[in-house]
Amino acid sequence: MQVASAHLLVSHGSRDPRPQIALKQLASRLRQKKPAIARSRDLKPELEGAAAAPNQPALSLIDTACLEAAPAPLHATIERVAQKARKAGLNCLEILPLFLLAGVHVKEDIPREVAIAQRALGKSVRVELRPYLGSYPRLANLLTQQLERLPAQARILLSHGSRRPGGNQPCQEIASRLGAIPAYWSASPTLAERVETLARSGEQSIAILPYFLFSGGITDAIAQQIQQLQQAFPKLKLLLGEPLGATAELADLIIEEIDEWRE
Repeated sequence: MQVASAHLLVSHGSRDPRPQIALKQLASRLRQKKPAIARSRDLKPELEGAAAAPNQPALSLIDTACLEAAPAPLHATIERVAQKARKAGLNCLEILPLFLLAGVHVKEDIPREVAIAQRALGKSVRVELRPYLGSYPRLANLLTQQLERLPAQARILLSHGSRRPGGNQPCQEIASRLGAIPAYWSASPTLAERVETLARSGEQSIAILPYFLFSGGITDAIAQQIQQLQQAFPKLKLLLGEPLGATAELADLIIEEIDEWRE
């Protein structure tokens, strides 16, 4: 029998329904890519994660949760999923923070929620907090593939940004690896500032990659600003990419990381 696993994908959460829909789509892709799930397609969804029969592989249990804008606190969701895992014969639940920057949510909020859940669960299930998505070594490869679809002279990696000292350093490092310059939605240098600087330096085309997990209100606002900037700089070609999204490539990346943790 294969070793079963339980994983909880944790995203920021939003009142916009699109990120939640995308999160569930990503979880579905992960289930589809798990061999155990693929060999048990006739099982009802509510039986996914149930204990396997002796002649069947154990099933992978993959669930989702949001830190904010959720019907229940994150620690309560962790407890619920952990109890479901325990009933399936699993003694460990791995928390996967789907965050791109190590801000207060990654460093303080999620660890606090995990600790609350672990105290409530006692020793019945072990809850392990795994590295956040933005720290995955091969994430830059995925971003490079996205930028290659946007042929341009200059590149901008646009993230949410942080006003905390050193909070934007990871984005600066990733941008450097991509041959891009960083810009921030909620901090300086802003997208408009970067575009104006590049236009004055003689660049004729700029690829702008939103460093966001899923489409939502902010990415809509970015698209609107791109239209405004295009009108302000009519001779400049602005190419806007997509956020990471619930793609097969992102699912593959997450599975690779999960497999490496077990080695």
